[in-house]
Amino acid sequence: MKVVILAGGLGTRISEESHLKPKPMIEIGEKPILWHIMKEYSHYGFNEFIICCGYKQHIIKQWFSDYYLYNSDVTFDFSEHNKMIVHNTETENWKVTVVDTGLNTLTAGRIKRIQKYIGNETFMMTYGDGVCSVDINDLVQYHKKSGKAATLTAALVEQRFGVLSIDEDNTITSFREKSKEDATRVNAGYMVLEPEVFDYIPEEDVYFEQEPLKNLAKDRKLGAYKFNGFWQPMDTMRDKEKLEELWASGQAPWKVW
Repeated sequence: MKVVILAGGLGTRISEESHLKPKPMIEIGEKPILWHIMKEYSHYGFNEFIICCGYKQHIIKQWFSDYYLYNSDVTFDFSEHNKMIVHNTETENWKVTVVDTGLNTLTAGRIKRIQKYIGNETFMMTYGDGVCSVDINDLVQYHKKSGKAATLTAALVEQRFGVLSIDEDNTITSFREKSKEDATRVNAGYMVLEPEVFDYIPEEDVYFEQEPLKNLAKDRKLGAYKFNGFWQPMDTMRDKEKLEELWASGQAPWKVW
């Protein structure tokens, strides 16, 4: 089963680094977050990837082009033979198709543009800026049993701020700190999709999270895989620093490999 990763956005909320590289190439522990996501899927036996690029897409292509060398010891012999010798090569068993889906294309358009690489097969899709500890094999089995056209991982996210109660004249009647009861479920990506979803993507460029998912939900073809474990998007520098700290601690919840 192929894994589609959306990696074309500008990453404006983490512009401290994204002005130099695409957001999925921002590093956690000296590896792009894109690599971390791919390692998750690879752990569960999914090794064929389609990367939907846009902003600075050449950087992603160059990184994969040089990946073989990044993970090897190399001798450059300039003396007589003028050759390069690669030692101790260790690379993943990946097949990666990197597709330029357009600079300003929205998420549904990016998915539509890689339809020819999917064919008439079930596939997976996630965002190139978030990591998760979800059991992907269990997610796939859940989707197959559900009979839905699409299943998304519905992560449980706790409220970050205090909660206000406000009456009709804008008087605050109570204030309390956040609690577990305030947690809500959000779309964490890590989706399993049937080729039928392409029929829900209109010709005009839209966000996949808007018209396509809303219409799938309206037709009762969108399922939720409820997940209470770790999920963390990398939207801001604060998020990046949190992920860096977890990785450095050796206790990164998404590191299942």
